[in-house]
Amino acid sequence: MQNRLTQQIQFIIEIDKLKGILRQTLLIDESRRENSAEHSWHLAMMAILLAEYAPSEDIDVLRVIKMLLIHDLVEIDAGDTFCYDVQANQNKAAREVEAATRLFGLLPEEQGIELRSLWEEFEAQQTTEARFAAALDRLQPLVHNQQTRGGTWRIHGITREQVLRRMHPVKDGAPDLWPFVEQVIEDAIAVGYLSE
Repeated sequence: MQNRLTQQIQFIIEIDKLKGILRQTLLIDESRRENSAEHSWHLAMMAILLAEYAPSEDIDVLRVIKMLLIHDLVEIDAGDTFCYDVQANQNKAAREVEAATRLFGLLPEEQGIELRSLWEEFEAQQTTEARFAAALDRLQPLVHNQQTRGGTWRIHGITREQVLRRMHPVKDGAPDLWPFVEQVIEDAIAVGYLSE
């Protein structure tokens, strides 16, 4: 019991580091960049609020929430990789697998296996829950960029085609939200937040 609790507390302490991992995404008030822990919390709330847009009524929302809360824990070791950074994305998977091994290995074995399995499910995008989680993970920064007058799109000179490619998982994981995505992109182009 004591060793188990020690492992769990150590993991809880270790994952606090996620609060220090800065993403490219700006907060909606533009005061600073979002950290990965805030991003995960925001996604978990989105899963609760937008569950009705999942592609199946049988979706396990709790499983989606779990995936969203753990999917970026690997960034504690691997760092956040900007989605439009082609070079940094080349070795992202290897860095994240190594991080997953270390981080989930801190937990009691069955908990480590469960969280690692959820992380792998999210990465593989094979289940309805994982595809819905991925759709929300793509939708959240889109809304932030819309609300920050182009935010990271303007900073990095991102184009419509890049955003459409990045947003494609929404079409698959939450098809009812795809018209919203298209509208945000068209509106962003119309007002100059996103380039053609």
